[in-house]
Amino acid sequence: MGKPSMRHEQGMATRRKVLGDAHVDQAEKTKTEFDAPFQELITEAAWGHVWSRDTWDHRQRSIVTLALLCGQGHWEEVAMHIRATANTSASREDIQELILHVAIYAGVPTANRAMQVAKQTFARMDELE
Repeated sequence: MGKPSMRHEQGMATRRKVLGDAHVDQAEKTKTEFDAPFQELITEAAWGHVWSRDTWDHRQRSIVTLALLCGQGHWEEVAMHIRATANTSASREDIQELILHVAIYAGVPTANRAMQVAKQTFARMDELE
């Protein structure tokens, strides 16, 4: 594999800033030949193209991302992005508000599950403090 593109380098820096070095190091450590193209795609596209834009700050992107993930029921990703709020400045009140939006626009059962995931994730985060 050649030298990483500028977009990949930018994406990796943003990914580390948002998700933290421990998370990214673990993803890199467990990367295989099979999932390397996927890791490159998400690093360049999600983190390099979208999360690195300066139109919205990381707090705003965090809120939007969490709402979308909740609406689609991607609970492991929801928990990961809730943990990332420690780095994005999205508050617990922001998450509470986005879950209310999820209730209206994606349904109460989805928001109920989102609330459960958020409470469990916050409890784990509080234990680590």
